[in-house]
Amino acid sequence: MHLPIDPDTLKGFLAPDEGARLFELAAEVAPSGPCLEVGSYCGKSTVYLGSACQQAGQILYAVDHHRGSEEHQLGEEYHDPELFDAGAGVMDSFREFRQNVDRAALSDCVVPIVATSELVGRHWQTPLSLVFIDGGHSEAAALADYRNWAPHIMAGGILAIHDIFENPEEGGQAPFNIYTMARSSGLFEALPATRTLGVLRRIR
Repeated sequence: MHLPIDPDTLKGFLAPDEGARLFELAAEVAPSGPCLEVGSYCGKSTVYLGSACQQAGQILYAVDHHRGSEEHQLGEEYHDPELFDAGAGVMDSFREFRQNVDRAALSDCVVPIVATSELVGRHWQTPLSLVFIDGGHSEAAALADYRNWAPHIMAGGILAIHDIFENPEEGGQAPFNIYTMARSSGLFEALPATRTLGVLRRIR
C-alpha cells in the first residue's frame, strides 16, 4: 500500500487497519467503476480510498455537507473548535478537507460533492464499485444512506460500513442496524470485518 501522506496526521476517527482495508478493497474493485464515500470529514478515509482509485486510474466521489454529524456540533462530545466557523456559527470541515486532498495530490481523482447524502443520492445514476458509509449515525441518517446508495453498487462491488458495534454499550447501533439489514437483504454476502469496519460484497 502506497499513500502520498500519512493519514494519521489528519483529523478523523478511522483506525489505520480499517484504512488499510479500505485501500485494499478499493484497489480490488476500482478497475470496474468509480467508488463513493459518504462522510469525508477532513479526508482521512479519502486518502486511503482516493489513493487506491488514483492508482487504478479511477475516481472517488466524496459526499459530505461538511457541517458535521450530531456528535460534532458545539457542546457535543466530538466537537472540534478548530473546525468551527465562529463567524457563520456553524461547523465547517470543507476547507481542511480540501487542503488535505491537495496535500495528498489527489485532486485529479477525488470529486468533492458538498451536499447532503440524501440530496446527492436522489437522482444518482452512475454504478459504483464501492460505497463506504460513514455519515450521520442517527437511525434516520444511516437508513437514508443505505437506501440511497446500496442500489447503485454493481454486482461484485463492495459495501463498507464504519462504526459497527454489536454491543450497544460500545457504540451507537444505527450502523450495525443497516449492516444487519444489508446481510438480510439477499443482495450481499458478509466478508471478514476489520475492527468496526463491516464489509459486504454485492452478489446480485
